[in-house]
Amino acid sequence: MTSEASSLAGHLGLGNLIVLYDDNQITIDGSTDLSFTENVAMRYESYGWQVFKVEDVSNGLEELREAIQKAKSETSKPTMIQINTVIGYGSAKAGTAKTHGAPLGDEDLAATKKSYNLDPEKSFQVDDDVREIYTAAASRGEKAREEWEATFASYKATHAEEATALEQRFVPPATKQVLTFPECDKAMATRKYSELCLNAIAPQIPSLIGGSADLTGSNLTNLKCSGDYQSSTPGGRYIRFGVREHGMSAICNGLFAFSSGNDGSLLRPFCATFLTFAGYALGAMRLSALSKFGVLYIMTHDSIGLGEDGPTHQPIETLENLRSIPNINVWRPADYEETKASYVSAVDNLTTPTVICASRSTLKLLTGKSCMEKAQKGGYVLQDVEKPQLILIGTGSEIGLCVDAANELSSRSSNPIRTRVVSMPCQELFLSQEQSYQSSVLLGGIPTLSVEASAQHGWHRFSNYQICMSSFGASGPGGEVMKHFGFTVENVTEKGEKLVKFYEGKTVPNLMDRPIF
Repeated sequence: MTSEASSLAGHLGLGNLIVLYDDNQITIDGSTDLSFTENVAMRYESYGWQVFKVEDVSNGLEELREAIQKAKSETSKPTMIQINTVIGYGSAKAGTAKTHGAPLGDEDLAATKKSYNLDPEKSFQVDDDVREIYTAAASRGEKAREEWEATFASYKATHAEEATALEQRFVPPATKQVLTFPECDKAMATRKYSELCLNAIAPQIPSLIGGSADLTGSNLTNLKCSGDYQSSTPGGRYIRFGVREHGMSAICNGLFAFSSGNDGSLLRPFCATFLTFAGYALGAMRLSALSKFGVLYIMTHDSIGLGEDGPTHQPIETLENLRSIPNINVWRPADYEETKASYVSAVDNLTTPTVICASRSTLKLLTGKSCMEKAQKGGYVLQDVEKPQLILIGTGSEIGLCVDAANELSSRSSNPIRTRVVSMPCQELFLSQEQSYQSSVLLGGIPTLSVEASAQHGWHRFSNYQICMSSFGASGPGGEVMKHFGFTVENVTEKGEKLVKFYEGKTVPNLMDRPIF
């Protein structure tokens, strides 16, 4: 990840960036020579960085201070300062892996304190001279804060509109932001609906900034209201991250963290790639959730339905990987209404990252059935019948398939099966609803069949049987691949009929009737 981020920083000429590289030549296993012999300085020079090396900080910091001042004076490129440090300095184990995460022990700890002229009998002791330095730093910070507030008050007096807009980014209004979207009645891929939504909200949310990992034309994430962010165009809001999925996601975390405070954020970062490549970014995405950063992830080409790119690009386990992470909302919308709902949810949830998984293939129009407001509950009844005998539940491109299968089952002249269709674009939001609502959507005691062109894991919480993927995909036209793996009206109706027959005369488990303590 550091290589990806450092490469991009060099390309963008981020002159305000200074990195201190601690080169203590020790890893947990032992000397870095066991596994690491590259010339880090040359690597960073090749990235376009300015590089300094400080040989000794154990006996004084003056050389390091001078290097930092030189770094500050260079504004056209970032600077890396390679510092030779001694791990465990002052300990009898100094310079060895034994100080890397293991306690020194009472005897060595006492000896180390003596080497620093500290009292070995005292623990958690802050000496007066150290306290004075920190107290003085706090005073300087308080003075700087007062000066900034005075400057901002003066700015607000002469630029009221701009100052209010700035304040609202840090402290959002009590009410949710009202977003407007263009009309669209065409059947398209949800990645195209996502493009409409992203470009609709970008002018409404000036803090929105982001880009794609070298897949702009596939993810459809280019911002029409803004140019690229480059060293020569720092006012641009679109970042060309290049093939750097992990670095891209980590950078978005950094953008959010640096600009957030008081429950607001000056920047709302987004980034994009193919859904299957979320695996490269998963560590940073997990940190988004752990850190409560409302980063927006746009992941297109969301199933085997993408077709000819084949199994390497067809996500199978990825949705469940993401859904299993706490504090993350994973959306797989079925049409424009649900895509709009996913963007509204992403904007509203400042402390929860959102992943919008969008299709490459064109989806069935659900005019008069889907609903943006209902979709914001995570799951809802898309199509209903009186006294349903079967429930089909799905997401994304499989919702159109469920509708067609339900129509086939319900309208049979012989042995019809009254079938309800439930769309669940976001499991996390559905599970956050009152249990009474969940039970009103997924009725207890009725056979329920889930349909999603992804792994079946996790669907046992909602359905009695799953039509999902238990293998990797295949290369071929998207429609043919879907047919090959059983995502057809014929298979869904057959499995639905068998499921109803299986439970005849039996009690169907009520999956929504869970104890809540």
